[in-house]
Formats: sequence, structure tokens, C-alpha cells
Amino acid sequence: MRLSIRAIVAALVLLGSVLLAPAASATPSRGVTAKLLAQHTVGDTDYVLREITIAPGGTTGWHRHLGTLYGVVRGGVLSHFDADCASDGVYKRGQAIVERPDYVHVGRNLGTEPLILEVLYVLPHGAPLAVDEANPGCEFE
Repeated sequence: MRLSIRAIVAALVLLGSVLLAPAASATPSRGVTAKLLAQHTVGDTDYVLREITIAPGGTTGWHRHLGTLYGVVRGGVLSHFDADCASDGVYKRGQAIVERPDYVHVGRNLGTEPLILEVLYVLPHGAPLAVDEANPGCEFE
């Protein structure tokens, strides 16, 4: 019983810190839609497959993930930037991308056609798909 009370207190503290965090620090996505294709849990791991579409000029906003993501560009071009404001890749149709846990980044569609990605999220069970982050000081966001 004592362990359960500690777990509840820890969860409440975490929830409170999330709810009290300043909303202005996050960089919201623009022009992004997503469709759930499949979802399955095995043990302590969630596997979520989504199709993500980013309109021309759209952005994911700055974020990170608590697990690894595996993506494939199905259409358009993904411009990917890291927290140093440097491009860490430009991915075209048919190319794959892997995002490691806790890697702060932003994905952008700088092209003129929709960017379509198929993404497999491999996350700890119950983890959010993404965690919003503040712009690290990049002028383009």
C-alpha cells in the first residue's frame, strides 16, 4: 500500500508540473494532420503506426519523443532540424528517418506539395506520442 501512495504522489507532482508549465514555451505545429493506422502494446512497449501529413509551409513544432521513431517519406520532402538550428537531413520520397529518444528537433515542409510520412512510434507503455519543447533560439520558427 505504501508503494501505491508514493506512486500516486509522484504522478500528481508530475501532472502538476505539466499543468503549471508555461504554455508560451511550446512551439505549436502548423498544417499537420495525422491518421492512426495501427496500435498495439507488447509488454511495456507501445507500437503506434501513423500517417502524418504536413501541408506546404507547415511544421511539427519543436518536440522530442520518449522512444524511438522510424519513418518513411511517402510523398513530398521533409526538412529536419536539430536544437542547434542546423539541418540534420533532407528526406525525399522513399527515404527513411530514425529519431532517437529525447532528441529535440523540428520537421518542416519547405516544399510546394504535401509531405506524407508513415511513422512507427516505439514508446514506453502510456508515453505521449511527443513532448513539446521551446524553440531553442532558431530564427526560422
